[in-house]
Amino acid sequence: MPPFALEAWIGPLVARDDVESSDRLTLGCPTAFHRDRVRERFLAEIERCAALEAGAPIAVELVLVPRLRTGVPSEAPCAPRIATRSPAATLTAAPAVSRTATADPQREFPYRFDNFVVGSCNALAREASLAVARSTQRTLNPLVLAAAQGLGKTHLARAIVNEARVNGEVRTIYASAESFTNDFTHSIRAHRAAEFKQRFRHGCRLLVIEDIQFLDARKKATQLELFHTVCHLLDVGARVVLTADRLPRDIEGLDPRLRSKLSSGLVAELDAPDAIVRREILRQKAADGGVRLPDPCRELIVESVRGSVRDLVGVLIQLVATASLLKRPIDPELTLVALRKLAPIPGVRHPLAICDVIEIVASYFKKRPDELAVRSRRRDVLAPRQLAMYLCHRYTGASLSEIGAALGRDHSAVANATRAVERRILERAPLRYQVEALCARLDGMVGERRE
Repeated sequence: MPPFALEAWIGPLVARDDVESSDRLTLGCPTAFHRDRVRERFLAEIERCAALEAGAPIAVELVLVPRLRTGVPSEAPCAPRIATRSPAATLTAAPAVSRTATADPQREFPYRFDNFVVGSCNALAREASLAVARSTQRTLNPLVLAAAQGLGKTHLARAIVNEARVNGEVRTIYASAESFTNDFTHSIRAHRAAEFKQRFRHGCRLLVIEDIQFLDARKKATQLELFHTVCHLLDVGARVVLTADRLPRDIEGLDPRLRSKLSSGLVAELDAPDAIVRREILRQKAADGGVRLPDPCRELIVESVRGSVRDLVGVLIQLVATASLLKRPIDPELTLVALRKLAPIPGVRHPLAICDVIEIVASYFKKRPDELAVRSRRRDVLAPRQLAMYLCHRYTGASLSEIGAALGRDHSAVANATRAVERRILERAPLRYQVEALCARLDGMVGERRE
């Protein structure tokens, strides 16, 4: 099972201790929706594992115990919640991780680099974060991740902590600016400032502090303490990562010395995800949650929601919950219902002609349109032709057969090319930049058609 599905659906189950039968296992579920989903998707595997453990067949019974203290709030909706802090969040019923510097240092966050969807909007931040986590680039110290809410900086911050621990670094501290301020204030009042400094300066090799824009401008002592802590850690070769919802230069009330120190390393911005990244985020989240999201529904959401990942995930939550509660399949009609509640409905899109798309692609690669239709496997012809097929599929609304006929191929070749391009976009940054440049030109043509 994907680890997030395990956490969302199996983690909340609790074995009832009031059943003494040796051939039956009773599991309590927090909600009826949870019970039905486990019965539908995971019960057979649970029974198989239980039989292997017991050495004999075990009957597994799922019962509804709403007041179970399983870490799931009793007021939780009867549909899976989606963690909305980053592009790689998944369908989950788990509570949010508290941001305290005194939390269990070995606790793992459900965020990793391999489930963070990468695009040109966040590639620099992701690569810098991975380099810091693996301690391969000392010049990136300190690293500041700047982004508006819901664009993935928390995902990367927590992924850094996880990756560092995987690589053997146990002296890590993850905190929010608020918890850092509270801990420092309490240490002063309790005359334990020395203990605070020992923990943050001498007992730490990786410090991650989130949302430094919330540092109180009136508490100069707290900002000064953070400044000296960062300076000390950098001097001894430790790693420092901070996140904010804006660039350090734009944070009002930030001490000039602290602002200067934060700007001395690398400041990596995360922008709003483009259509390619939004599409992959939806595909990944739906797959991790065991939800089948039809292509037309996914495209409706991608076209409608152009803001943060949190907005994107909010629509998906609404759609999945509505489908589950009404026991209806997820289709374009139901998707429009969800979009009306949380996002603007896309306007009428006037598709481009196949010849328009081919001409744009050929011009980009400095070729004639008829050159893309020749029977050639040369790289300088094959790559543009596959991109033309992929973009025709996205922008024209034509059938695969029609696209293939325009480029001298059959429908299966177009389908294969489309899948190949979608896969390579996520793996190869240069191709991703080419697609984005072509999409910008095609979007411009679509805008002209609308006008």
